Amino acid sequence: MLNINNIMRRIFTSVLSFSFVAIGVITIHAQKIQKTNINGDFPKKSTQELAKSNGFDRCSFVEYEEYLQKKDPKRMTTEQFEAWIAPLVEKAKEERLANKSTTGGVVTIPVVVHVIHSGEPYGTGANITDEQVQSQITVMNQDFRRMAGTPGYNTNAVGADTMIQFALAKVDINGNPTNGIDRVNLCYPDWSTGNINGYVKPLTIWDPTQYMNMWSVNFSDNTLLGYAQFPSNSGLGGLNTSGGAANTDGVVANYTTFGSTDYGAFPMNAPYDKGRTMTHEVGHFLGLRHIWGDDNDATVCATDYCNDTPPAHEDNYSCTTPIASCTSGLFEMVENYMDYTNDTCMNIFTQNQKDRITAVMNNSPRRVELKTSTKDVAIPLFPNDAEIKLENQCSVDNYCTGYIINVVLTNRGTSALTSAVISYTINGTPYSYNWSGNLAQNKYGIVALPVPTSATNGALAINISSVNGVADQRASNNTVTGTFNNTIASSSGTNFVFNLQLDYWGSEVSWNLKNSAGTIVYSSGVYSDVPNPTSSTPLPALYTENWTLNPNECYTFTINDTYGDGIYDNGGFYKIKNSAGTDVVVGSSYFKKQTRALKLSTLGTSEVSNQNFGVYPNPATDVLNITKVSEKAKFEIHNAVGQLVKTGDIKNNQVRVAELIKGTYIITIKDNSLTENIKFIKK
Repeated sequence: MLNINNIMRRIFTSVLSFSFVAIGVITIHAQKIQKTNINGDFPKKSTQELAKSNGFDRCSFVEYEEYLQKKDPKRMTTEQFEAWIAPLVEKAKEERLANKSTTGGVVTIPVVVHVIHSGEPYGTGANITDEQVQSQITVMNQDFRRMAGTPGYNTNAVGADTMIQFALAKVDINGNPTNGIDRVNLCYPDWSTGNINGYVKPLTIWDPTQYMNMWSVNFSDNTLLGYAQFPSNSGLGGLNTSGGAANTDGVVANYTTFGSTDYGAFPMNAPYDKGRTMTHEVGHFLGLRHIWGDDNDATVCATDYCNDTPPAHEDNYSCTTPIASCTSGLFEMVENYMDYTNDTCMNIFTQNQKDRITAVMNNSPRRVELKTSTKDVAIPLFPNDAEIKLENQCSVDNYCTGYIINVVLTNRGTSALTSAVISYTINGTPYSYNWSGNLAQNKYGIVALPVPTSATNGALAINISSVNGVADQRASNNTVTGTFNNTIASSSGTNFVFNLQLDYWGSEVSWNLKNSAGTIVYSSGVYSDVPNPTSSTPLPALYTENWTLNPNECYTFTINDTYGDGIYDNGGFYKIKNSAGTDVVVGSSYFKKQTRALKLSTLGTSEVSNQNFGVYPNPATDVLNITKVSEKAKFEIHNAVGQLVKTGDIKNNQVRVAELIKGTYIITIKDNSLTENIKFIKK
């Protein structure tokens, strides 16, 4: 189980603990030479299949299951799973017919919805509203409970109330109150299936034995609507089987198919805008297969192992009926939630599908534990309770102007949150910020905590000191810790060399260098791909460019990769070197977007000025020699952010600087009536 504070701490550290500042850098390791499957994405449907469904991939359950089986040889095959579950389904059926139940009646499954976004304001783009999330839970309850008077009701003789219902969690993984909606800003605008499985899910998942995890994301494949992780068996003897990866277990939908427009003007795509994508995917999560048995040979009818869903030749996208089944006198059940028809067509789970769900809930790992989870039961609430978490900072164009620390302030109290005092320490130095606003219960705001230029690298601790003028009534959700690093690469001189080692897909990469006014001074050209690369294909030649930059200026370098995997292959990299050939900026090879800051100065070994006093050598290692001073001269040394680090008398025209850390300093020399500030570098 992942602790959410640790999750957000990891995200924050990825922004602030890089030397030279990294913005929204997400590291996703890829191990494939084929770009079409670079991050382990599972296969897409054919053009012919997409043409049946208005160009959309209705569900990638089959492709995902094949992907999981290939990745994990111990995972059950379809045949193994069906051999295991068949007697359990029969047992559930017998108990149902005998009016018995091993479930104790209706089962309520606690749900957490991870809203994955890239920093958009609440209610914009992938950062969907609470109301859109709740509408999805409403639709699922109507459908799984066959609720009268709702679109989930049917009069079919085999129609079933599955006795499964869903509720947004009221207690989070730390035992604190929640509304069951976990908003996570990962700074990426869209996600491939491989990156979702390899990064997003493991990073954000809550204990899958206590919550059904749902993810609302923006798919990079804009044809895909959703997919789910199928259950496996309970580890019974006789089969070398696996329960599937716990850190990827759950259901995923594109944010434009998550929820129902019956409950609001949400940004959704008709005809898949009534919440049935998630009803369908949760059906897979609970053990149901497509009604045509996932054999798209239209000349045969495969089985979904439910006798009361008439055999279907293939997936149906039209609600036009009747469509003759393979069995004489029967018609395909196009209105079943496990077909591919439009949302408004779907309205039935059957009795045998219910039996199958019951068998899974009674026997499959993680599903059986969900039956007894109480995370949907509210804990006592207080009037004044604020929650704080660290928030990623995605869209900063110029870090030369300074730093802020973004935090998410959420009202978990029953009273409106109108004020809060946020205390924070950076490397032991205390700061405080007074916030004011108006947040209703479970609503949040992003608070930008200012970081003074005097802040130095070290431990970060943020705490809510008070809310609404009184002490916060819950201490367990108002403190976060991390690491702050405000190091910006600095160098002297005007001549620099930029090196870029591309991978095989150069057309994806672009970069620019801006000055402190935001003006682009250098930028990329158009790079080409290497045609048909193999693992032995050499990388393109190293790209080198000479830059002439202005002294006493700060620049930001930004590099983008449209695919999102960076220049990952076989040692791709980028570097900025000074005229001495020393690396001053070294970038990661994995990125969607990275930004670095480079601050220049005029200091150098050959600096000439009209100083009253002289200092040498510059840069200095152990001793700074001072010229033109009397025996009464004194000195003060301040670091680059203005802190006094050393003071004393100038003895024998020397000041020892050996104990200073590497960096840029100002020495203030005072001799009789003369005072002068001189920059120097400690190397």
